[in-house]
Amino acid sequence: MKAYLALLSVVFTLLLNGCSGPVEQVSILAGSELKDIKPMLDEIKRETGVEIEFHFTGTLDGAETLASGAHYDMGWFSHAKYLSLLEGRANQKFIHGSEKIMLSPVVAGVKKSVADRWGWCDNAQVSWKEFSDKAAQGELTYAMTNPASSNSGFSSTVGVQSALAGGETLQPDMIDNEAMSGFARGHKLTAGSSGWLADKFVAEQHQVDAIFNYESVLIGLNESGQLREPLCLIYPPEGVITADYPLLLLNKAKQQAFTKLIDYFKEQPVQQRLMSETARRPVIPGVALDKRFPDAVVLELPFPGKVETVDQILMTYLDKQRAPSTSIFVLDLSGSMRGDNLQQLKQAMHNLAGGDQSITGKFARFRAREQVIILPFSSQPMASQTFDIESGVGNDPVLQQLRNEINQLVANGGTAIYSALDSAYGLAKVARAQDSDRFYSIALLSDGANTQGLSYGGFRDLYRQNHDDYAGIPTFPIIFGGADKQEMEKLAHLTGGRAFDSTKHSLSQVFKKIRGYQ
Repeated sequence: MKAYLALLSVVFTLLLNGCSGPVEQVSILAGSELKDIKPMLDEIKRETGVEIEFHFTGTLDGAETLASGAHYDMGWFSHAKYLSLLEGRANQKFIHGSEKIMLSPVVAGVKKSVADRWGWCDNAQVSWKEFSDKAAQGELTYAMTNPASSNSGFSSTVGVQSALAGGETLQPDMIDNEAMSGFARGHKLTAGSSGWLADKFVAEQHQVDAIFNYESVLIGLNESGQLREPLCLIYPPEGVITADYPLLLLNKAKQQAFTKLIDYFKEQPVQQRLMSETARRPVIPGVALDKRFPDAVVLELPFPGKVETVDQILMTYLDKQRAPSTSIFVLDLSGSMRGDNLQQLKQAMHNLAGGDQSITGKFARFRAREQVIILPFSSQPMASQTFDIESGVGNDPVLQQLRNEINQLVANGGTAIYSALDSAYGLAKVARAQDSDRFYSIALLSDGANTQGLSYGGFRDLYRQNHDDYAGIPTFPIIFGGADKQEMEKLAHLTGGRAFDSTKHSLSQVFKKIRGYQ
């Protein structure tokens, strides 16, 4: 009887898994936008016998992670171009297989009323130069992710640069700083990821005329019912950069599982489902595009052939072309921060002040022309210090002053989170009244609950009373130590920011992520 029951158990397990062999687990480091694949995981396991464990990150972060030797079985990002360049520069092979799974070009979505004004809707001849000219003249404002943090922003920036260079493969000496500065003049809404940018666009759509993002995201926005008016999707005739979402084999021992996944994703019904559910284009012939996609052929612009060119594009955009930022850091110096917590804080700030020379560290550092305001607090807000960054590199004397100030921080006293945050918004209000063309944001770090001064409810009421002055200045709270996670997330939602959890990552890593949103 026991043997019979055991046999039934085995049969049931095989039926549940849908395969005749044991389930094989694979770890995949993936771009954050691929979270929309998660509803398919049970079916993938049933059909292939492969169980996927996703770990999500940004494209550039992921490239650096894999290039540094982190152990994942596979990678899956919007593209593998930057990772391939790093592989070539290191003269080390860590991509052992690559197959494109789906496609989504990075294009522009322009509000219909704006596009109609210029005859842009359903017009296949609207060039990147026209976008650049309209932005330079102050006639077009747009939302775009930070190109050093997100592939959609990077692809948009490369697209404009390549088009202005006549469609040739870019070299460092071909970057048109003047023309790109004109294009960057229209950049008014930023974010560190494509999905969060879409959410910000919905919340603040009255602020900008257009958004650069994946075609799939823009289609999703049009279908969401959240827009006051539809977006006209523009495909510049010079070409675009297309995300081709290659699945990458990193661990050669997982070749069989890799093959099974590729075979599954390239089945015609699965490609059809991916198109229907994620609004990404199929990569195999025989799957007709649905009516959401234009019939016209989308041309592809060349991707830069050297890491140095990519780095130059990003550094130039952040240091010289994009509007500068005013970044306010509200830092907890209460007694509970003594010891390791304070040392982590100091290290994280030192890294932003030039101490982190990793790939992502170089892009996350304080930028030329940036204004950094340090506002410490304990039982009450302390005096703030303002640093106007000059070059942001090398022996920048302002960076040295900032590092010296960080070294002087001492922890003692209570925790007046919301009184300090209220002071930070007062500083931001005054600064924005003097220069409205900057990006303004607040990063808040506390390791505990609020014990003195304003309560969360008191701050919330003040924020709502001053909404017109504070709107567009997000707070990015960091969940650190014993901080109240639920309250920090409510604060982020109230101010249009995003909460970051440092319980799973080092404080330095979290600070770098926040920099992509500032």
